[in-house]
Amino acid sequence: MDTLDSFFPYDQYRPHQRHMLDFARECAAHGGIAMIDAPTGSGKSSVVASLLAERNGKKIVIAVRTVSQLTTFIRELSLVKKKQPKLKTVYLVGKKSMCPLGGEGDIYRRCEGVKQFSSALMRDRAEKGSLVPSKDPFIVQQIHRMDREHPIICPYFIASKMFVPGDTSGVKMVPSISVRSKSERVLADAIRPQELAGFAGDVCPYELMMHAAKNADVIILNYHHLFDRGIRDQLYASLNVESQDLLLLIDEAHNCGDVIQSIESVELEEKDLEQATRELSGMKRHYKGAEAVQHVLPRLIDFIRGLANSPEPEDWFDPGIFDRMIVKGSLYKDMDEIVDELMGLAETIREKNQKSGEYRETAIERLTAFLYRLSQSARNPAYLTIYRRTDEGIILEVRNIDPSAPLTEICSAHACCILISGTLSPVDSYRRLYFNDAPVATLAMPNSFPKENRLICGATDITTAFSLRQNAQNSDKIVHYITAFASLKKNRAIYFPSYQILESYAALAAPHISRRKVFIEPRDAANAGAALNEFLSLPSQGESGIMFAVCGGKWSEGLDYRGEMLSGAMVIGLPLAPFTRVRRMIIEYFRHKYGNEGEFLCYTLPAINRALQALGRVLRTPEDRGVLVLGERRFMEPRVRTALPSGMQEEMVECDLARFRELIAVWK
Repeated sequence: MDTLDSFFPYDQYRPHQRHMLDFARECAAHGGIAMIDAPTGSGKSSVVASLLAERNGKKIVIAVRTVSQLTTFIRELSLVKKKQPKLKTVYLVGKKSMCPLGGEGDIYRRCEGVKQFSSALMRDRAEKGSLVPSKDPFIVQQIHRMDREHPIICPYFIASKMFVPGDTSGVKMVPSISVRSKSERVLADAIRPQELAGFAGDVCPYELMMHAAKNADVIILNYHHLFDRGIRDQLYASLNVESQDLLLLIDEAHNCGDVIQSIESVELEEKDLEQATRELSGMKRHYKGAEAVQHVLPRLIDFIRGLANSPEPEDWFDPGIFDRMIVKGSLYKDMDEIVDELMGLAETIREKNQKSGEYRETAIERLTAFLYRLSQSARNPAYLTIYRRTDEGIILEVRNIDPSAPLTEICSAHACCILISGTLSPVDSYRRLYFNDAPVATLAMPNSFPKENRLICGATDITTAFSLRQNAQNSDKIVHYITAFASLKKNRAIYFPSYQILESYAALAAPHISRRKVFIEPRDAANAGAALNEFLSLPSQGESGIMFAVCGGKWSEGLDYRGEMLSGAMVIGLPLAPFTRVRRMIIEYFRHKYGNEGEFLCYTLPAINRALQALGRVLRTPEDRGVLVLGERRFMEPRVRTALPSGMQEEMVECDLARFRELIAVWK
């Protein structure tokens, strides 16, 4: 048995799986970045065995986006432990889902504030001889008196700590006996996320898992722990590790770009400026600079209100004009001076609020972050200055449009980084999009599920292209495709590029769908979960339904429709983003960067991925059977078709409406 076999938790490898694991093992052994595009059923989660085989004492970090992905790796590692019982694993999810304290405001800020105050209080009492803070009468009294909505101390953190004599003098804070004993249990036998709070009891779940992580071989964490620089730096410092000593595995890597762009982007609204004005008014008497900054805010408000006359729902604004309008007539010579002043004021008000148990982000802090990022955008074309019209008013945004720089920095900093996904197709295009010209090894895996269990159709005679959206013949044909597809038994899903197109075709097609319950994805998320659960429960009741949903929507990505829950999916249209002026600017940026391939990488590739994500809900196990339909002739164009997974390209049957009806008539 070789080293990989000793960590591989199954009796045999799936088709092509050993090749994938050897590829990952090579990256783990020699360093660098690798990307693996492997469809559902390839055994991607077993890539962790490759890292374990080559870790040589290093820790392994696995980054996941959702709880379901977290559960997958908990299950995989539990199986590995049957072969390697000494293996220690732990997970760290967001503090929002782990913190039992309660109170208002930002969870990370609240945690930082109460830990700082609690630590000072505990140390003061410990130096007076009270080494077990949770049993100290004075501390217990302070906890009982505390306003739970505005906490300044944390009983869970206090119960997680104790003190021992220092190495030379004084006292030293260490994990409590309870934390140490429970962390050993966590490392030996994974506690499911929904059971963690009950297991932790009176100690802080996050402190418990952090202590366990210091002794763990494998740490599973969510995307924000990795991609948010502040959280990542704090985490690695707490674990006393350096990124170059960590082997990194990123799951569902097609989501990396969107998550990083979200983290790197900042917004500002008129209500933020109104609140900032009130905050500065309260600071003018005691803090130098507050009044000067306050005089700048009316110009900002005027700028936002001036955009309200624009007919566009989203558009670019010139940061140079913005800069001149704000600085002109003020006491500052440039925007950097305003930002420096605001940074000092923001830190002052933050410290003051923490002392009173107030942990909301202040408007001054939001304004500071926005102006700082805006000033940086003038020197970095990967950021665009945008305004959006909403029901609540105009929102200004500094939007990151290219995540490659931060992603390359993160991945390159680790001993190795392996990115895996079922929809990184074509993987070489994602390599360029994410890493520019950096050296990255890539692997595309074939579909290992039985071909006889799937029918893949590509319509050549319908489109949702804007030029034909009002064409009656085209619309009528799309309705016929939908009703023919809906005639198949079992649960079926039909996905559209947008809610507007969904609602139009649902209204046209639903009246022609008989003896089947129709579910339409709502724009509002409030009722979406209950309706989806009802749809998925139909097969267990001997019934079936038709689901109309949006590509990239609430019923499309990150859901596992195993078995009879979903037996077919159709994508109507190529789900391209709306072609606005902002979109044109993004395309121009990528054309400048990548030449002719730029538009495909930033515009067409994400649309293909949204379609593949929707279709990927159907075939989740080798036993699943289903029909997959690409209802859009643009998928048959060479540049788009060659971007589809190789197996899909080979198996797809191009058809018109008549041929489509023939194909599904014989499908059983």
